[in-house]
Amino acid sequence: MKDRFQDFPISHFFWIALGALTIAFHLWLIFSGLIPNLVSRPLHMALALPWAMVYISKTGFMRISGAILAAIGIFSTLWIALNQSMLADQYGFISSNFQIFIGISLLVVVLEMARRSIGWPLPLVALIALLYGLFGQYIPGEFGYSGIPIESFLGTLTIAEGGIWGKLTGISVSIVAIFVIFGAALNAGEAGQGFMNIAAAAAGRLKGGAAKVSVISSALFGSISGSASANVASTGAITLPAMTKLGYPRSLAGAVEAVASSGGQIMPPLMGAGAFIMVELTGVPYTGIMAAALLPAILFFVAVWVGINAFSLRHELKGLPKDQQPKSKTIIITSAFFMLPFSVLLWGMFIGKYTPQYAASMAILAASILLLFNAKLKIDRKQFLYRLGQVCLNAGKQISMIASIILCASIVIGILGITGLGVKITSLILSGSGGMLWPALLLTALACLILGMEVPTTAAYVISVSIAGPALIELGVEPLQAHLFIFWFALLSTITPPVCGAVFIAAGMVQENWLKVAGSAMALGLGLYLIPLGMIANPYLIQLAEFPAFAILSAIKVAVALTLISYAIIAPKPISLRISMIIFGLGIMFISF
Repeated sequence: MKDRFQDFPISHFFWIALGALTIAFHLWLIFSGLIPNLVSRPLHMALALPWAMVYISKTGFMRISGAILAAIGIFSTLWIALNQSMLADQYGFISSNFQIFIGISLLVVVLEMARRSIGWPLPLVALIALLYGLFGQYIPGEFGYSGIPIESFLGTLTIAEGGIWGKLTGISVSIVAIFVIFGAALNAGEAGQGFMNIAAAAAGRLKGGAAKVSVISSALFGSISGSASANVASTGAITLPAMTKLGYPRSLAGAVEAVASSGGQIMPPLMGAGAFIMVELTGVPYTGIMAAALLPAILFFVAVWVGINAFSLRHELKGLPKDQQPKSKTIIITSAFFMLPFSVLLWGMFIGKYTPQYAASMAILAASILLLFNAKLKIDRKQFLYRLGQVCLNAGKQISMIASIILCASIVIGILGITGLGVKITSLILSGSGGMLWPALLLTALACLILGMEVPTTAAYVISVSIAGPALIELGVEPLQAHLFIFWFALLSTITPPVCGAVFIAAGMVQENWLKVAGSAMALGLGLYLIPLGMIANPYLIQLAEFPAFAILSAIKVAVALTLISYAIIAPKPISLRISMIIFGLGIMFISF
């Protein structure tokens, strides 16, 4: 990897400057006091537009058309920000043809922004929702609605604090962007190598050690990246060659990396964008979300660990050779590059009692200072400048991608509220389940799985919880339980065919048939399928802060169940014994104390 600032192409300096402006803007929001939402949220989109429309374009036509659309979008967002006082008095009702132009422009640009960033599925869902909002009054029966004037419909979505400027976008602006910057600052330095060294020291010598290194490093890296695909691409570049060189089956190597990387999205302290959205939607403090998610996340990685042990009964899974294991001095030095910023973050949230974004700002400062030093603790100023450039580029790209997802998902959520469609689908789930909890849970899980195959995890969670969450809560599930259940099932798309992004990337990196990788991944990723059900059957599992003893006992029970089921599915055994172990394991998991 290059490590000199002058190695950036000249064209990158514009993007580095834009990334620096994006970082400065989001940090400024934290320390500037109250900024009107119709100022901060449109400016957030304005800063994200060039990345989504121009930076990622691969052809001249895409760049030119993207630049035109970005210019229209930036003009529209700046107009919203400059006229926020006037718009606040309109209460979401468009009053002129020019405002109709602004509203239509914003919706078109958001759809195209998302299409370029993440592909067709989510924008297509949003487009169908828009068509329903415009023409739903012509649909007969229960799923029709009375309709509202176009001025109110369009205005609510584009000039009021609903639709694209709603709560979800507020979360992207005020919290998610800050933690993306933190992750970019960590990843630009030695923290990534620190994760790998810690993992190699902890598990490298064990049977299946190379696979277990992947599990630990992906859990650590995933806790700051919150992206399964990014996790596979980064940690997999090191762990996948190590596993294949030691003779691991390629399908297993790819599966280990895909599953462990998917689990990074549920591992505190960061957990990706979904956790911050959960804070806003449930009203539970971020520290409470972390505490609730901790034991289930640990159980997931325990299930993967046990699965590797079970696979070792089928294949010879060697540990890392001694010459590939890091020295103690290297481990101590490189681990400090992520331990120090993480310590600042956790101190700020738990001891200093600061808001998560304020604590993250302090952690960003700590991580940025550490960029001065290399793995030998020597200062390299030119390398420091290069790393700052990487932070600006990566933060700008990541903030833009998440903004694209959230803005597009906000269209869907806005229309669900305007039309009342969410309430109707909730009623459908309740009637389809006969008013019984477990059928409703299975219907919700199926809906999450289907939706998750088409859209990113964050969008799948947001849309699913808006539709199915109220039904589960009405059937007696606690709000946080319902949200975590849906969030976990939204993750399933990363490893479940036919659309499984993490599996596709890992399969490509190890040059193996993706279906073989997916088969092993589903066996290893058993926790993603069963632990959400265990959370419902064992409510104490997510109540570590309130009832630590009962929470730990519940976790032990679920761990035993997952161990039995993993060995039954993976390890070679007679069919009758497999079935008995699965039934016994499920019985242990679903019988509460």
